Amino acid sequence: MSQSRFAIAPSSAPPAAIAAPRFASGREAALELRPDQPVYCFRPHVLAADARAFLDAFPGKTAYAVKTNGEPMVLDVLARAGISAFDVASPAEFAAARAAAPGAELLYMHPVKAQSDIRLALEHYRIRSTALDHEDEVAKIVRIVRALDLDPEDLTLFVRIASKGDAAYELSKKFGAAPGHAAELLQRIHGIGITCGLCFHVGSQVEDPDTYARAVAVAAEVRAAAGVPIVALDVGGGFPATYAHNPRRPAPPMPPLADIISGLMGAVERHGFAGTPLVAEPGRVIVARSFSVIVRVLLKKGQRLYINDGVWSSLSDSWTGKILLPVRHIPDPARRRRPGRGASGSSRIEPFRIYGATCDSVDVLSRPFYLPESVDTGDWIEIGHIGAYSLSLRTRFNGFYPDTFVEVETPFEAGDAPEGFAEPERRGGVEE
Repeated sequence: MSQSRFAIAPSSAPPAAIAAPRFASGREAALELRPDQPVYCFRPHVLAADARAFLDAFPGKTAYAVKTNGEPMVLDVLARAGISAFDVASPAEFAAARAAAPGAELLYMHPVKAQSDIRLALEHYRIRSTALDHEDEVAKIVRIVRALDLDPEDLTLFVRIASKGDAAYELSKKFGAAPGHAAELLQRIHGIGITCGLCFHVGSQVEDPDTYARAVAVAAEVRAAAGVPIVALDVGGGFPATYAHNPRRPAPPMPPLADIISGLMGAVERHGFAGTPLVAEPGRVIVARSFSVIVRVLLKKGQRLYINDGVWSSLSDSWTGKILLPVRHIPDPARRRRPGRGASGSSRIEPFRIYGATCDSVDVLSRPFYLPESVDTGDWIEIGHIGAYSLSLRTRFNGFYPDTFVEVETPFEAGDAPEGFAEPERRGGVEE
């Protein structure tokens, strides 16, 4: 069957126009389509379940971070699952969120913004909550508020405070005011007549749940120093998603989401924010499990596998070396003879260095895939839990741009455990 028949409508099409073919599993999709280009497997039921799980666990307002994955099909499922607020950072994200959920609240939480974007947000999209970490940003916003003759009390400015903690991607090096500076900003905003909020973002894929408690403690110090009313506390994102782990080096499991939020709420109570409305900006924890990508092995060269995806397309998380992605081997049944199979037909698991599709020499994953040594040219590999950032960060470099989607019914982790993991390769005890 021609693969072109399985490509869904372009991403700009409204969600109702999308009719992707459906399969029970990624393996079934690979064997039926026999794709030579990457194919994204979308699991809307998994996405809806993970969204509802966060809504049930978090007692405040949930504003999905559109930057994590802003595909129309994703935003449509989230709106139907009950997400009624979105964390947006640009005019394109304003439009995408409103297209999926016309009545949704938009929170413009990018701390540094163009004046034209601020005006568009306030005037056209009627956004009334935004973030900042510098007095020049206050001045930009105030000029536009006065030009539009808006009531300052209708606007809430969240002062973003710097916070540090253990996360795969730490964000406070770029954004966030020091506590003393944050208190001064709050006093300035309050003096203008605009309502004040506090926010922080502890990083992406938080590894230490106590990070939230420490950030709440800093927020309490800032509030006390400023001495002005705080109408809301935005605790940002960073709630971790489930990825793979290295089975040869067991690590303590990440606490469940309920335990992380319980610890956060304990800090909220201890530091006097119990009566303050809360906001969260989850991304990974909601969308990561809802996508996988089927890639094909273009060439096997010893312990190297050249695939038709890479760091410039779906696998930027594997380039940074921060995330361990689970993988499954899908052998091509047309290949009768395979290397590395014993008399029982089994195959040992071996590390393979992964090279991407582009001609760029840096298009090499920092972590190998552990796969059966029988993997060979023409086989497929399904890479799981790529819903967060993989689609957002793909590029058109060298003309490669994966954009084919199918729907899959079962979660990636259903059934037998994945054969291998993307994990650090060790040679002579040294991690590469």
